[in-house]
Amino acid sequence: RAGKLDRAPVEVRGRSRIRDDWPGFPLHLFSFPKHYAEDLECVLIPHGIIMDRTERLARDIMSDLGDHDIVVLCVLKGGYQFCSDLVEVIKALSRTSERSLLMRVDFIRLHSYLNDQSTEDLHIVGPEDLSILSGKGIVDTGKTMKALLKHVVTFQPKMVKVAGLLVKRVASGVGSLPDCT
Repeated sequence: RAGKLDRAPVEVRGRSRIRDDWPGFPLHLFSFPKHYAEDLECVLIPHGIIMDRTERLARDIMSDLGDHDIVVLCVLKGGYQFCSDLVEVIKALSRTSERSLLMRVDFIRLHSYLNDQSTEDLHIVGPEDLSILSGKGIVDTGKTMKALLKHVVTFQPKMVKVAGLLVKRVASGVGSLPDCT
């Protein structure tokens, strides 16, 4: 759903690109609570398309993993629903595949902004308060993800992949993009 003020251009990497002038789907094609009527102009990406794309990502991840088990590190709060949907699809695919996939899910929060301003430090807050990382954290450019990945590799995992549903286009165009989008 797109609100009147929330029309940032987004890109579904590798598959679809939403043009800046895309008017979206008209609201009369969808059901939504009446209290949202004044806040919505259109639907940019219908739920069915998101779920189809999530299933494709899950299949790609299963293929990339081979015989490896998986630890999913969900970055809260914005990534919760996508991560939850992706994990459920991976579980369903695992149940119907020839091999069983062991999976553990952990949650962390990243703090790199203070009062809408980027700070010099990236704070990673997890079950054990993992650490504080130095670096500029601008989520839209992928710098925060780069800092997180730099920390994750210190644990010497066999493989690290980043999954993302949407990539927001930004003017600087620098940073880190997801492996699976």
